[in-house]
Amino acid sequence: MDLSNFFAELKRRNVYKVAVAYAVVGWLLVQVATQVFPFFEIPNWAVRLIVLLIVIGFPVALVIAWAFELTPEGIKRTEDVDPIVAARAPTKHTWIYVVVVGAALSAALFFLGRCTAGNKSAVTSGNELPAKSIAVLPFENLSDDKNAAYFADGIQDEILTKLASIADLKVISRTSTAKYKSKPEDLKTVSQQLGVANVLEGSVQKAADKVRVNVQLIDARADSHLWAKTYDRDMKDVFAIQSEVAQEIADSLKAKLSPAEVSTVASAPTRDTAAYDLFLKGEFEYRFASASLRPERYDQAAAWYEQAIARDPNFAIAIAHLVICRLNRHWFVENLTGAQLAEIKDMVEHAVSLAPRAADAQVALGLYHYFGFRQYQQALAAFARALELQPNSASALEYSGYVHRRLGEWKLCVAELTKALELDPRNADAAGNLGQTYALMRQWTEAEHGSRNALAIDPHDVIGMRALLLTLTNSSGDLGNALQLLKSFPPDEKIVTTSISGTVASVAGERAYTFVLARDFDAALKVWDGPATSEIDLRARLAARATVRVIAGDLAAAKADGEKAREVLEKRVRDRPAELISLRQLSWVYVAVGQNTDALRIAQQLSVLLPPEKDALLGAGTLAGLAEIKARVGAPSDAVSILRRLLSMPAGESVSIARLKIDPVWDPIRNDPGFQQLLAGKELIGPDK
Repeated sequence: MDLSNFFAELKRRNVYKVAVAYAVVGWLLVQVATQVFPFFEIPNWAVRLIVLLIVIGFPVALVIAWAFELTPEGIKRTEDVDPIVAARAPTKHTWIYVVVVGAALSAALFFLGRCTAGNKSAVTSGNELPAKSIAVLPFENLSDDKNAAYFADGIQDEILTKLASIADLKVISRTSTAKYKSKPEDLKTVSQQLGVANVLEGSVQKAADKVRVNVQLIDARADSHLWAKTYDRDMKDVFAIQSEVAQEIADSLKAKLSPAEVSTVASAPTRDTAAYDLFLKGEFEYRFASASLRPERYDQAAAWYEQAIARDPNFAIAIAHLVICRLNRHWFVENLTGAQLAEIKDMVEHAVSLAPRAADAQVALGLYHYFGFRQYQQALAAFARALELQPNSASALEYSGYVHRRLGEWKLCVAELTKALELDPRNADAAGNLGQTYALMRQWTEAEHGSRNALAIDPHDVIGMRALLLTLTNSSGDLGNALQLLKSFPPDEKIVTTSISGTVASVAGERAYTFVLARDFDAALKVWDGPATSEIDLRARLAARATVRVIAGDLAAAKADGEKAREVLEKRVRDRPAELISLRQLSWVYVAVGQNTDALRIAQQLSVLLPPEKDALLGAGTLAGLAEIKARVGAPSDAVSILRRLLSMPAGESVSIARLKIDPVWDPIRNDPGFQQLLAGKELIGPDK
């Protein structure tokens, strides 16, 4: 076949048409993949795979076009088609339409992509990632013992802690980096999400008394390696590895270190590797406790820390972290006794004396003052000192924000939590607390954004879920979205935190009380079905069931449940007369059994123990709780007076007009003229300071 006949045969067999149509449609698919896939966070390898398949498919399409032909009788081999009949067949223009439409779509997507890229470029140029910024990603555990993941986490965490002490660097907190893989496929996306230019990847292999650590520092903007190194050492040299890696990173990023920072980077938390191993097990367990607020998790973490300290009584960081663990359990689960807090005081003072330049010891001291006694100024001083020692301490910033919130310094709280999230952008608790703060100020749009951000980071975060439930119900009173939201949360999580124990909802738990707001009392009671798992759970179950029955108007059943709860709670209050959650539970149990005078006495006692002047967050809750009891025991004018005050201050978590309209706790005074005036009035929007 000569060349002219060959080209004529290509034309007759529609190979040209197939080539043009394939090229246009293929280009369209490439545009869709490159412009649309990133919007849905589809990884880059999927885009590369589509491009590869299109390239491979091109010659295949041409071969098929040469070998086969579409006829009115179906697809046939070209050799079996009569050329004369084929030539007489009417010309179809479908392929032309395919080419034109495909070309138009391709062009549109191409120019859209260029426009979007231009916008992104403009944004990036205006918000360039700081060159001296780094995220230390989770280290991969390559040990034969897969249970040694805690050790790899510990190596990563210690390197990160040393880097965080360098003021010339921006270092992202471990809470945020823990959400990523050891070796993400798309480092540029990770760096943008975390706001850093550089990323450290690593792996750890532990065997007997040997350890191998591989690390590589990557400029994520250019996806280029700055340096990589492997350390093969004895276990006793693991601290030297951490110091060397931190120093290498600082040198590579041209960070300037003060003499004090040089000393911190070179220091070791302990010389006892066995104690260090026990400490790392405690750290691993404590992370689970912080996410779940489960008492058994806190207890297991504390046990590991105590074993580490038993091996090395001068292990200051282990002592500080034991203090932090026990104080968080005290704040979120069950209050410590006065004697136990005195023991905590001795421990934290010992940690500070052993390591006066350790930021974690200062954080522990700040928490002792804050969680232990609400001594806000002493707490702020300790957190400020922690930030001096470790400028990248997101936790010190976060706790400072919480203290300022208790002081009613709302704008300062928002500023510090926002800054903490810059250093720890994947911290669900901080994001949820920011959402809660906006809810208190009745800034509902910002509250919903912060709360949803928390749940996007961690769908099981208790703080974020609670804040979003409150925002959805208190902003509009529309319970449909709130009830739908509950379906996405673990059914065994009752959403209870003892650090916020002001109103009836804190007795029933936020999950159950959402059903109460919807007047589905059976569903609310079902939340508390089943046997108690601990003394804490027993008190909560008995009080919650009695309270829900009171609100439902089932007074006979409420009294029966209340009698079971009264003895348990009275004993608890005798032992711990200032424990807020137990007092609040007992006040509603007294309502259940008809002891209204005692219920009112305890509610008033709570408002004296913790007024808004002492705690702007929980004080508003105790006031709302007093109003609830007054409404129940026949003092409507007093209840209305308290509610009027709450509507004029940042108390959106407890009281809003939308919530007053639907909450059955106010049914006894719903027709009261003063209450009706409240519903027709206005509430404070935004902070008062």
